[in-house]
Amino acid sequence: MRILGASHALRRLCLYSRRGYAAAVPQREFKKVMVANRGEIAIRVFRALSELNIKSVAIYSEQDKHSVHRLKADEAYLVGKGLPPVAAYLSIDQIIDTALEHGVDAIHPGYGFLSERADFARACNQAGICFIGPSPDVIARMGDKVAARQAAIEAGVQVVPGTSGPITAAKDAVDFAEHYGTPIILKAAHGGGGRGMRRVDKLEELSLYTNLIKYLHVEDSFQRALSEAQAAFGDGSLFVEKFLERPRHIEVQLLGMFERCSLVP
Repeated sequence: MRILGASHALRRLCLYSRRGYAAAVPQREFKKVMVANRGEIAIRVFRALSELNIKSVAIYSEQDKHSVHRLKADEAYLVGKGLPPVAAYLSIDQIIDTALEHGVDAIHPGYGFLSERADFARACNQAGICFIGPSPDVIARMGDKVAARQAAIEAGVQVVPGTSGPITAAKDAVDFAEHYGTPIILKAAHGGGGRGMRRVDKLEELSLYTNLIKYLHVEDSFQRALSEAQAAFGDGSLFVEKFLERPRHIEVQLLGMFERCSLVP
């Protein structure tokens, strides 16, 4: 999730609750906003909140107790005590409980961590806290890369060859590579930012023990991608796509403001 025109966008978001959200989230002006993130993105949102005269709340893991983002907020609270640093920022129940305990009106997820987790957006709404971001249904559709691929296919958009769902073992990746050829790439279904991805360039074609070597070669990439996805996003689901060597990346930003949607150059 990117910040575009932070002050203006956040001002609009802080005046109204998202339409289509649970009735538990009333329409109101925000007085206190939590950022469920750390580092630069948290600091940028804190700055925008300060400009809007809205109190800011930081969360931090035990390992981040001296981090700058904690000092830039009006209030800061420890979450995920005893957990590894990344896991602390994925502890949905503790984040929601902390927000409720300290009178938080809305939560901004930043990017990464919980920003593309539909269950987090839904938990916010059920707790009567506004989630500053897409609705849970949209996140479930787009935050899950497998579901996003399927949505594109249903809309008639061409996609790179890939598995129709998450894979459960390295053999699934081997079967895909044998059908479509290499290179292939293993991706985290709920990932982003280049994490939870492993490229596989070739399946070793040796006359003896070929199947075993193929399996071991892909198994290593599979386990590495799965572990990274689980650690970074709290979900180890992986899928496979054909890897394009020199693709062109064309991206258009869409900024939705309730009933309106604007193109951002």
